[in-house]
Amino acid sequence: MTRRLLLISNSTNFGEAYLGWPREYIKTFMEPTGVRDILFVPYAGVGLSLESLEKSYDVYEQRVQGVFAELGLKIHSIHHEHDPAEAVKRFDAIAVGGGNTFHLVHMMHKFGLMDAIRKRVGEGMHYMGWSAGSNVACPSLKTTNDMPIIEPESFDCLNLIPFQINPHYLDANPEGHGGETRQQRIEEFLLVNREMPVVGLREATLLWVENDKIQLKGKRPMRLFKFGVEPEEYDPGSDIGFLLR
Repeated sequence: MTRRLLLISNSTNFGEAYLGWPREYIKTFMEPTGVRDILFVPYAGVGLSLESLEKSYDVYEQRVQGVFAELGLKIHSIHHEHDPAEAVKRFDAIAVGGGNTFHLVHMMHKFGLMDAIRKRVGEGMHYMGWSAGSNVACPSLKTTNDMPIIEPESFDCLNLIPFQINPHYLDANPEGHGGETRQQRIEEFLLVNREMPVVGLREATLLWVENDKIQLKGKRPMRLFKFGVEPEEYDPGSDIGFLLR
C-alpha cells in the first residue's frame, strides 16, 4: 500500500516551544521530498480564539507557519479555500493539526476531505498529523481523548493504518483523579471492538510509516493493546511491522 505518514503523539512537551520536540523529525520527513508547500488542516483548533472559529483557524495557521517557516516550509491553510476537497488535489503534502478530534472529523466529513485525502495519500501525498491529526489517520476516532463537542456525520476516519492510536497515552491518572485510567478506557474499547489493536502513543513519540514499513521514533516506548492479552511494550527501534499486516 502506498503511504508516507508521520503520526505524532503531541505537539508540545511541558516547558518547550510549540512543535519543539518533533521539529527535526518534520524537517527530516519533508527534506527528501523536495516539497515545500504544505496544505494545513486547522479544524481541530477550536479554542485558540474565543471570537469565532474562523479567528481560531487564523491563529492556528499563524502559529504553525511560524514553526514551519524556520524549516523552510510554507503553510497554506485549507480554511481559506472555497472548495477544500479540490484544494487537496493541488498539494503534495498535508499537515493535520491537533485539538478537538470530534470537530476535526465533523469538518472533514462536511467538506468531503476523508475521501479526498485518502485518495491523494494513495497517490503519493505526504501526510503528517499530531494528536487529533494522528487520530484521523486511523480507521475511526473512537480512541480519542477529546470531549464530543459536536456530532460528526460518522466516526469513520481516513483508515490509512489498520489500527487505532491513543495519543498522549498516560500510564496512570494524575494524582487526586479518581476516574478510569487510560488503560481502562482502552480496554472498554477493546471489549466492543475486539479485532482492532490500539497503540498507546506516549508523548514525545511518533510513528513513521513508509508504505508497508513502520518505525517508532522518540525516547519512550509505546504500549500495544489487544483484546484478551496483556499489553505489550515496544521500544523505539523495535520491529513493529506486524501492525500494518
